Amino acid sequence: MGNRSKSKKILVLFLFLIIGFLIFLSSQFYTVVHDRHTPSQFTSNETRAERGEIISADGFHIATTQQLFKAVVNTKNIDPDKKELFIKLFSIYSGISEKNIKKKLKSRKGSVVLSYHIDPQAAQYLKSLAYRLRRMKVFVEYVRPNGRTILHGLSIIPSGEKRRYPYADLLTPIIGYIHKVEDNSYTRVRGVKGIEKSFDNVLSASEDGKQFGLRDVNNYMILNKRSYTKADVDGLNVQLSIPVTLQKRVEQGLSKMKKKLDANEIMAVVMESSTGKIISMASSNRFKPNHIRRSDYPSLNANIVEYSFEPGSVLKPIIFSLLLENKLVNPYDLVNGHNGRFKIGRKTITDEHKFQWLSAENVIVHSSNIGIAQLAQRLPALDYYQGLIDFGFAQKSGINLPYEKAGSVPAINRLKSEIYKATASYGYGLNVNVMQMLKAYNAFNNRGRILQPYFVEKLIDMHGNVRDLRPEGSVQVISTATAKRMKKILVKTVEEGTGKGTIIKGLEIGGKTGTAHIAERGRYVRKYNTSFFGFANDAKHQYTIGVTVVQPRQNHFASLTAVPVYKQVVNLLVEFDYLSPSSN
Repeated sequence: MGNRSKSKKILVLFLFLIIGFLIFLSSQFYTVVHDRHTPSQFTSNETRAERGEIISADGFHIATTQQLFKAVVNTKNIDPDKKELFIKLFSIYSGISEKNIKKKLKSRKGSVVLSYHIDPQAAQYLKSLAYRLRRMKVFVEYVRPNGRTILHGLSIIPSGEKRRYPYADLLTPIIGYIHKVEDNSYTRVRGVKGIEKSFDNVLSASEDGKQFGLRDVNNYMILNKRSYTKADVDGLNVQLSIPVTLQKRVEQGLSKMKKKLDANEIMAVVMESSTGKIISMASSNRFKPNHIRRSDYPSLNANIVEYSFEPGSVLKPIIFSLLLENKLVNPYDLVNGHNGRFKIGRKTITDEHKFQWLSAENVIVHSSNIGIAQLAQRLPALDYYQGLIDFGFAQKSGINLPYEKAGSVPAINRLKSEIYKATASYGYGLNVNVMQMLKAYNAFNNRGRILQPYFVEKLIDMHGNVRDLRPEGSVQVISTATAKRMKKILVKTVEEGTGKGTIIKGLEIGGKTGTAHIAERGRYVRKYNTSFFGFANDAKHQYTIGVTVVQPRQNHFASLTAVPVYKQVVNLLVEFDYLSPSSN
């Protein structure tokens, strides 16, 4: 009986041991498969790549990117006894008033964003402050309902990027503007117009960076062999061929002339004739990209390529060169001026100045509509049409700007009509933009060859590697002999004809004026665009220059509107040593 009782006790004890062991195994298994809420030994940091910059030819940074940071604090981690100390110190380091900080901290419990717009320098100060506040035990742990302890403290986190334009409205609207987009809670910018748009892909940040490694007790990363770093890759910098010094003065001159002439807009472009490099591309209508107002809306377009207009008499040299090229005219041929009034079909053509007879080249020099209308009849429709196409009309100029309007030329069938041949010869019935006309005129100052105009010279990566963007090659649209003859005629036009106001002693200047009615609702109205396109050369340098004045109200003659602007631009080229007049 005693042995049986003893056996039962041993069995019960054994069962208790078995149950206890099972409980121990279960607890160990639970511990293994469940999160024990112990802090991770590792931490990670992400660095944000930045958008590239736009840099002028003389090294000024016209558009730059500034990274912004946000300051985040968890109110549950702030020691109540040291809350005032936190507020005071954060205010000193951030520049935010204590009143605003208190208001933010009261707004909610838990994670609170104290600011979204902290600049990089202030961010460094605040990161240093965050470390000091931990050491001062301003932050304490708190326990969540699930038993997990949390200690976040103050965090300074990248929040986005801001595009800066240090020179206000300089080079607008060519430089363009941006808008903001959200990228995983980080604010990026994207180009909408101008260079910012056309080079958006290369300017945009390529790849963000990342660090991963062991952390210390204060949650700071320990950089050692076990840590991992992937560098960020910034967007490429875009370097222009346009210097700030010249551009600024050209823009100032256009703004003054716009006011004087009471014009809608004045545009001017200066290009190296032998290379196609643009050294100034300016408009009187500009805006501040960071502060665009409703009144700025008409100025947002780069009208140098986006505004299409009937060119008027600046087209006459193009038609005359086609006649010369096809040996359909001799410069000394006599042309009947019909005393300033001539009828073709049902259309009566008039001249501002009345002529009985004049030489063919003087048709250009004195800008005779009647003369060029008669000469244009000699040009077959196909050669007429193809000649305009070869000079680059009705197709984009190729300049690196978005939304360019290609314009138009009359169809071949229409150019079989005497009237269309006539009206097109003095610049009506077709549409061009400033850049197209400049590109065409360059043939007269470049031995008959057309070049691709450009204003972006190179792309530069964050390591200084350069990708050259200067275009190569040219197209011979007229022979060297024809170009040489046209050059002489355009110089004569300045010396004796409608371009006299551009004369600067010691320089070779040639060009042609143009005044054209503006059509509204299918009818020509008493509004005008005026232009002067030509060249200015010294012994070593050659520049092709174009000026267009949109709807001047003080005067509608190109000789009194576009010509003074043109001369002003050439004077600036002399002042900045791009041209040196000879003393002979």
